[in-house]
Amino acid sequence: VKVEPPGGDPARNTGPFYKDVPDPERSLFWFAFNANKRGITLNIETADGQEMFRRLVKGADFVIESFDPSYMDSLGLGYGTLRDINPTCIVASITPFGQTGPYSRHKASDLTLWAMSGYLYLSGDIDRAPVWISIPQAYLNGGAEAAAACMIAHWYRQATGRGQHIDVSIQECLIRLLMNAAVVCDVGHTEPKRVGYSLMGTKVHFRTGWPCQDGYIGTYVQGGGAAGLVASTKAWVKWMDEEGMAPDWVKKMDWAVDYDASKLTQDVVAHTEQPFVEFFKTKPKAELYEEGLKRGIIVVPVSTVQDMAQDSQLAARAFWTKVEHPELGDSLTYCGPFIKSSEAAPEVRRRAPLIGEHNHEIYCGELGLS
Repeated sequence: VKVEPPGGDPARNTGPFYKDVPDPERSLFWFAFNANKRGITLNIETADGQEMFRRLVKGADFVIESFDPSYMDSLGLGYGTLRDINPTCIVASITPFGQTGPYSRHKASDLTLWAMSGYLYLSGDIDRAPVWISIPQAYLNGGAEAAAACMIAHWYRQATGRGQHIDVSIQECLIRLLMNAAVVCDVGHTEPKRVGYSLMGTKVHFRTGWPCQDGYIGTYVQGGGAAGLVASTKAWVKWMDEEGMAPDWVKKMDWAVDYDASKLTQDVVAHTEQPFVEFFKTKPKAELYEEGLKRGIIVVPVSTVQDMAQDSQLAARAFWTKVEHPELGDSLTYCGPFIKSSEAAPEVRRRAPLIGEHNHEIYCGELGLS
């Protein structure tokens, strides 16, 4: 149940909008993130609204909120109060920096959180300033981690009968995404740098993104001790040679010995990669992918959004699903569930709620109000 203030959640004003008509009931952003929910309006800053909220919590398994720290406490709706009402309830509070600490009262945009997690410093080209990830992701990561935490708390509740309060800091969620950057700092005794389309290493960086005729592919040109990469690189060289695009010095390289990352310099890597750059530019990504697979090459096309919409794998798994919107007189294509299940398979059962659409159903039908 999505609880909105009277008049609707401000997120309803986020575009793009259905047929480009700005309207809180036509936000595709709202549709995408609120499918399968019922919706009610409630002013929790009034005494009546607070009492109504307490009645709702009595039957709630989870309460998920993202207000500033202590805001719920100031309304008499903090975890201590909610626990007294429903000892089994799990309350998850999602904030930029958590409930405690010197930054806990700070507000933060997606950009702020990427910057303060250290992730922004590693995003972009090596010779340019850091760049923002174009599609907002920080709050989505916070939500995903909160969902996982709720399931852990639910397991604990099944074992003990007790609920708990979960304090989610989005900054901390993003730091976990740094993955090998922290290891590089510790093992390589150096501050990791932006490497653009390359694979981060302790000494040299290897390109992973390569331009081709109609976009980009992802592949490796590497050697050393990685047998699979050596075989893949040799297969690239063989194909290049068949088309007269492999220099003699490339054909003569012993990729297992001569291209050992522990002994290379960045200049040598750049020089070695250049013939591959020139070869890939002569081919469309579909040919590089399909022929590459036949040759045992590690390669993948870099998909655009349009490519994803037409992807045969996603179509075969019925990932895209049509959802009826009677109020629009139309059905819209949604991303389907991100998992398949043999039992109780998830599905998009209902479109996002209209403002206050389920007020009567929940307040009268479930709380017994007139």
